[in-house]
Amino acid sequence: MKCALIQFNPKVGDLAANGEKILSLALKANAAGARLAVTSELALVGYPPRDLLLYPSFVAAARSKALELAQKLKDLDLTLILGTVGENGTGRGRTLANLAMVIEGGAIRDVYAKRLLPTYDVFDEARYFEPGRAPLVIEVAGQKLALTICEDIWNDEAFWTRPLYSLDPLADHPPFDLLVNLSASPFSVGKQQLRESMLAALTMKTKAQALYVNQVGANDELIFDGRSVWVDSAGQVLARAKAFEEDLVVLDLAKPNSPLLADNLDAEEETWGALCLGVKDYCEKNGLRTVVIGLSGGIDSALTAAIAVGALGADKVHGLIMPSPYSSDHSVKDAEELAKNLGLAQTTHIPIHPIMTGFDTALAPLFKDLAPDLAEENIQARIRGSLLMAVSNKFGHLLLTTGNKSEISVGYCTIYGDMCGALAVIGDLYKTEVFRLAQWLNREKIVIPENTLLKPPSAELRPDQKDQDSLPPYAELDRILKSLLEDRASPERTAKTADPQVVRQVATLVRRSEFKRRQAAPVLKITGQAFGVGWRMPITCRSVFMVD
Repeated sequence: MKCALIQFNPKVGDLAANGEKILSLALKANAAGARLAVTSELALVGYPPRDLLLYPSFVAAARSKALELAQKLKDLDLTLILGTVGENGTGRGRTLANLAMVIEGGAIRDVYAKRLLPTYDVFDEARYFEPGRAPLVIEVAGQKLALTICEDIWNDEAFWTRPLYSLDPLADHPPFDLLVNLSASPFSVGKQQLRESMLAALTMKTKAQALYVNQVGANDELIFDGRSVWVDSAGQVLARAKAFEEDLVVLDLAKPNSPLLADNLDAEEETWGALCLGVKDYCEKNGLRTVVIGLSGGIDSALTAAIAVGALGADKVHGLIMPSPYSSDHSVKDAEELAKNLGLAQTTHIPIHPIMTGFDTALAPLFKDLAPDLAEENIQARIRGSLLMAVSNKFGHLLLTTGNKSEISVGYCTIYGDMCGALAVIGDLYKTEVFRLAQWLNREKIVIPENTLLKPPSAELRPDQKDQDSLPPYAELDRILKSLLEDRASPERTAKTADPQVVRQVATLVRRSEFKRRQAAPVLKITGQAFGVGWRMPITCRSVFMVD
């Protein structure tokens, strides 16, 4: 039997466009001889649809679109397994279910409801869906297919040290020849190796082949990398769809390919591909064609600009250089060199000294006899933020913020200043990772100026300022932050491998900066614990785990 993996990039809520794309790919698959075609999870509505699911009219429209799709495929010898949403049909619990809909002969032949609903990290499926209660095995061309949806296959007690659920949908499953999984698994660095190892373990355990179809594309802060796979019963990956691109893979279960090599993208290649896709889709899906970035001559704005060019092209990226009296000559030159290397559409200089003078004059009566401090420093950042927002408003450019995970987590950023913008491109990259990705980008030719990579990081808001005046060295800071944020270790446990006083300082900064992080732009997620929607720490709290 020939099968097709339909890996495409849906737009959340756009039932018409998604339906047409699925129809087009299903027709193409059938023309190539496919008897079975499988989409990703919730492909018709796009993942994650979030509170669109609370509108009954949207759910009804999704069902109508599925029926319309069935009618358009009725004359084909094709079974389509469609990811969509629908009524749970039990009369109890939540109204909706996350469905794999079996479409055949112009009708909905059967439906399978997802049984394991994740509520960790960025997931909140129990808010919307009632879990399914039974397995489903269907027969297509003499093959018995077990239908599953994403999380349903992530709970094998033989693979995981501690399964997250008491139920394993495959533990007592009726016999089957082919495991079919519709997935919308968000990207994080290194996750594909985990997926393929897990699928290999499942196929060897069940003695069945597996078709795993993953969504591709970015929706808000979530990035989906695709890389759908066909795995044989010996745990060998025989086919793999493209990474970060749409793909239609047609395969013949009766004619196994030679096993593929392991997915060979390194961490930097994965990160670059994911962030470029995140920016590209955020702009295209929101009807935005151009972006603007404040260029300081520093590493963060340089990398953000490079990613924007990789995503959109240099003709769509505009830079603003806004020197103050404290900006070094080399920083301005570094920003100009970067713009030249990238070939930016336009780079504009707006010195902010005259505006700073205006603020000083206006505040002089109130600030009389008080020494300049953080207040004056933050005014500079807010002047720049206002200028960037003005350019964004006037020309319709999307403003990209340039803060990294290290700075955002400890509040080393200015609210309504450098935090202004609609998307935090590198907000899930620690500072040390920013440097690594920039060095990777320069591996063949100089894109980011060498001086930007070599000079000590500085906000340049006062004479001779360095980031290390306020923060631990970034290598030390990032190790502590990974322990506190990703390992969920207490300061006490973290202090076993770091300076206790520094750990206490960092933990305090993280806790006190939560109000600021809540107001940050959406952060493109590339790690297992993104410092974005998956971080739900209370602003008002006292705890030994986040100390004062």
